[in-house]
Amino acid sequence: MKNFYQDGPQLSNTFRSDEALQKILKSLLPADAQKVALPHLEHLGERAVTDMLTWAQEAESQPPVHVPFDPWGRRIDDIKTSHGWKALEKVAAEEGIVATAYDRRFGAASRVYQMALLYLYSPSSAIFSCPLAMTDGAARALELYADADLKARVLPHLLSRDPKTFWTAGQWMTERTGGSDVSGTSTDAHPFTGTSEFGATHSLHGTKWFTSATTSQMALTLARPDGAAPGSRGLSLFFLELRNDKGELNHIQIHRLKDKLGTKALPTAELSLQGTPARMIGGVGEGVKRIASVLNITRIYNSICAVGHIRRALDLAQDYSGKRQAFGKLLKDHPLHKSTLDSLEADFRKCIAFSFFVANLLGQEEVGEASASEKILLRVLTPILKLYTAKKSIHISSEVVEMFGGAGYVEDTGIPRLLRDAQVFSIWEGTTNVLSLDMLRAFEKDQAGQILEQFLVLNEAGSEELVRLQKLLTLSGEQKEQHAREIAFLIGNAVARIAMKKYSL
Repeated sequence: MKNFYQDGPQLSNTFRSDEALQKILKSLLPADAQKVALPHLEHLGERAVTDMLTWAQEAESQPPVHVPFDPWGRRIDDIKTSHGWKALEKVAAEEGIVATAYDRRFGAASRVYQMALLYLYSPSSAIFSCPLAMTDGAARALELYADADLKARVLPHLLSRDPKTFWTAGQWMTERTGGSDVSGTSTDAHPFTGTSEFGATHSLHGTKWFTSATTSQMALTLARPDGAAPGSRGLSLFFLELRNDKGELNHIQIHRLKDKLGTKALPTAELSLQGTPARMIGGVGEGVKRIASVLNITRIYNSICAVGHIRRALDLAQDYSGKRQAFGKLLKDHPLHKSTLDSLEADFRKCIAFSFFVANLLGQEEVGEASASEKILLRVLTPILKLYTAKKSIHISSEVVEMFGGAGYVEDTGIPRLLRDAQVFSIWEGTTNVLSLDMLRAFEKDQAGQILEQFLVLNEAGSEELVRLQKLLTLSGEQKEQHAREIAFLIGNAVARIAMKKYSL
């Protein structure tokens, strides 16, 4: 044993090895879609463990760098990213990670196909899936609300499969005054008096404390036009392009890149808008309403990526369990270890079934096939799905790190990153508490509680869970708010089990 060296975990084609995903797709995709989607997904599953994995490791080892000045002192605010990061962006375009949903070649099933691509892409993307989430959200917002000329200018870029013409989008909402609570937004929008290529209507002035996808070509942001009402009612949604036709930043100054717990490869910046040309999307004061279409998509992205992260963690743990010996046996042959892994796999199946159930609802809503009750289900289940999968991802990632023992605590194995990166899923696009309160708003405004209860009864949700949920739903005011998390997780568990049954998991 003096010269013993432990073999680390290895990954195989992530589509072929994923029985749960294959079952779900065979249930949700019509035959013509399966003929196209399944070979494509097998191809991407191979890339996820070959070239993409190499590029992701490079992007993680060479995080972005902010260069504020050129050698002669001119302000340039360049953000340098690695070859690996750029290569992963090209993969996103080539594989149609965003475009597949908008081709709508297979109707509502196009969303399911796209989310399956995202699920395989994300764990090997060094979190390039984050800019893609905002790109997809921006595409949907522009599709719904933008004028024809702006759609014609921007959508072909956001939906391009050609890396040379593909654009990504940022979503810049967070200010010093708050993240989820945008009511204190202090960015001002003054009438724009110059000329711009995209028909700017306003110039923006203000500081954005946390901007992901700061190397993107465009962004959506909230700002308050002159004379608008205080609070969230006075906010409008704006489109901006980061650089002008000379390649210079459009009156944007980058203060610093954020030093984050995880997602190290993703450039996240604090910046100021200093007269940045922008174009209003929708009417004055409609910003929060218009941004809701973006949030629906980014929250579902967050969920799909969290589940992909869970699958990656478990794939590593399962492979390692067949290689590592302790106390005379392989880890997988110890009953307690096997029981622990089985429990985590059961949680994974809940999460993937729940996620694709909601993704299918999104696809139906986008092509006009969702009923009134299904639209309400989509509205209320989206925040529940996001908080549910995020928390499961953190828990499972922590357990997997522990399964590797000391090796799980050593950075160069790559295992600790599983836990550091998992934490972002419960923070980005709304914390657990914020999303629980959003669920309550859906109960109040859309009668979502009644629709959900009917859905659970019709689908024979567990009786004990349902009785407890029905009791909590009768509470009022602060009492219901105090139990909002419990309500959300009860619903999440119940819907997940219904989806598992539906997909034979």
